[in-house]
Amino acid sequence: MASPFSPASARAASPALVAASTSRPLFLTAAISARIPSRRGFRRGRFTVCNVAAPSATEQDTKAKAAKESQRPVYPFPAIVGQDEMKLCLLLNVIDPKIGGVMIMGDRGTGKSTTVRSLVDLLPDISVVVGDPFNSDPYDPEVMGPEVRNRVLNGDTLPVTTTKITMVDLPLGATEDRVCGTIDIEKALTEGVKAFEPGLLAKANRGILYVDEVNLLDDHLVDVLLDSAASGWNTVEREGISISHPARFILIGSGNPEEGELRPQLLDRFGMHAQVGTVRDAELRVKIVEERARFDRDPKSFRQSYLDEQEKLQDQITSARSNLGSVQLDHELRVKISKVCAELNVDGLRGDIVTNRAAKALAALKGRDTVTVEDIATVIPNCLRHRLRKDPLESIDSGLLVVEKFYEVFG
Repeated sequence: MASPFSPASARAASPALVAASTSRPLFLTAAISARIPSRRGFRRGRFTVCNVAAPSATEQDTKAKAAKESQRPVYPFPAIVGQDEMKLCLLLNVIDPKIGGVMIMGDRGTGKSTTVRSLVDLLPDISVVVGDPFNSDPYDPEVMGPEVRNRVLNGDTLPVTTTKITMVDLPLGATEDRVCGTIDIEKALTEGVKAFEPGLLAKANRGILYVDEVNLLDDHLVDVLLDSAASGWNTVEREGISISHPARFILIGSGNPEEGELRPQLLDRFGMHAQVGTVRDAELRVKIVEERARFDRDPKSFRQSYLDEQEKLQDQITSARSNLGSVQLDHELRVKISKVCAELNVDGLRGDIVTNRAAKALAALKGRDTVTVEDIATVIPNCLRHRLRKDPLESIDSGLLVVEKFYEVFG
């Protein structure tokens, strides 16, 4: 019997799937030439993959309903007073996840975690394969888990449902196995099955991975996040057995600069950097306190009062995502963006790429199909301030340096 990844099976698959499968490594390693115990003694064979945590369709629906009923009310996004910079960065990443996530740094008690968690309500539903622990996209081979990909190659019909985009909180004390997933070595040796227990990265695929106090995260977990965020894949290797699955997520981190700085390598991986501060205006502080007290008294009624604004913002995001591909950025403006990056000595090209993407996402959010200089001026400090080299003798804020250079280049 031919392997599902044999040339014959590949030719039988759809052209799009074959093209996608040749663009990056296959999910499974090549046949493992090891002796595996079986009922007839020892034999040479190929491991098959089995997700021990994959729920059935009925279980998934039951859990989804139970979770919805027991879910505690979330503070509505439009009700958040102030912090416009942070809210804009989050919205732009929802419109274009390829921007690369947001790093939110600011004082404690400024609503960083509240704002991120309220973002989930705004996200549109996505199509997923029923029972798949990786939130596989039934129509995109590049975002399919190994089992779903095998089923597509075999010509099986995939059961599809829609679900809310998930947000996964990464606890500071999480182990690497909890984040990446684990392989049941005993089952692999006795039954020849790659029994894989998916971790948080699998759950975060096509969703949001939120790391609170990211500057306190262990270095080895930071390295794991960097690898997955950069490649969009998570690979688990144990005792010569290797399993890979897609792990594409919007990486959002928050932290207090008083508790320590981040490594430059980690900072550079975040597409945008939002700086939040404590509100100083007394009237505004009173308004924030009153709104929070009203939410605590009656969360459902409070959420209902912001329902129209919430739906309006959801429609705006949906429209922006659908129109993003048609937004144009003039070549002259691209050159000026790159000139700003070059004159600020920004390492690498991530700054150029992210600024282009963020400016397009902002134009789409405003309902336009052309990027203006004003759009670039709005996003470029958030895209570049965390990429500048630190000068201990420099007293001016890095964001102001970016603004000064922008006006110098753009006139």
